[in-house]
Amino acid sequence: MADLSRAHIEAFLEMMSAERGAAGNTLSSYERDLEDLQSFLLASSTSALTAQSANLSAYLAHLGAQGFAASSQARKLSAMRQFYKFLYAEGLRGDDPTAILDAPKKGRSLPKIMSEDEVTRLLELAAKEAAEPGPEQLARLRMLALLELLYATGMRVSELVSLPVKVLDQEGRFLVIRGKGNKERLVPLSRSAIAAVASYGEVRRQALAKSGDSPWLFPSTGKEGYLPRQVFARDLKGLAARAGLRAAAISPHVMRHAFASHLLQNGADLRVVQELLGHSDISTTQIYTHVLEERLRELVQTHHPLAKQAKNRE
Repeated sequence: MADLSRAHIEAFLEMMSAERGAAGNTLSSYERDLEDLQSFLLASSTSALTAQSANLSAYLAHLGAQGFAASSQARKLSAMRQFYKFLYAEGLRGDDPTAILDAPKKGRSLPKIMSEDEVTRLLELAAKEAAEPGPEQLARLRMLALLELLYATGMRVSELVSLPVKVLDQEGRFLVIRGKGNKERLVPLSRSAIAAVASYGEVRRQALAKSGDSPWLFPSTGKEGYLPRQVFARDLKGLAARAGLRAAAISPHVMRHAFASHLLQNGADLRVVQELLGHSDISTTQIYTHVLEERLRELVQTHHPLAKQAKNRE
């Protein structure tokens, strides 16, 4: 039985190479996955050639019990489907037992967020550097304004870097943002964000007085005319490293996540956060409630007296 199934696996791999032009790494991956399947089936007194849908479902359940990620299970299922389509096309089976199998559901990954202390450290260093005079002061004031605006509003980075210069002429503590689908939303500004933008705006005017103004708040010589988001992301990682934070974990999008999570942690309504973020569907915003649930669970496990007693008994 084992030799027979092995021969079919080899024939399948030959077909994938000759007819589909599959790369060597792909063929090796298929071979490993199908041999693993065959080993499982042999232990259940069947083989890849005679297995039914129930046997293959049991194999997928076995993978889940072994701790394989949903993505790994999906890859193995893909190899199985290709193999059984081959067996059916060759007339070696009269059916395809993978046809009714469902792909394992991938868990929705939780967004990376920063703690309030980490955001404070980042903003304090940005403010300290922005206060230092010198030829690079405009860039440092720009970084402070970008960060204050981002953390005050939770804007998408594309919305942030493309803000118009008329923002400098606005009065009051609200900002109109044009987001996805050209939809506008109103977001409040913090006092520190207003002050940072004003300081940056003054130095910006002086710097552009001779060369002519730009329609963008954060102008650039690039083709778009405004600061590329990749440049902001790079500079942000540099600031994070200088602040003693793990630069790889910090990005403009992570700051947006921090804005939403910190609002919810401090009692904001989910619908309000949805509106501020510009989400058309509240289900998109609800991912942040999972972050809070996980943090609450960690807090209970760390600080609840019964949890401590259980840990001591282990």
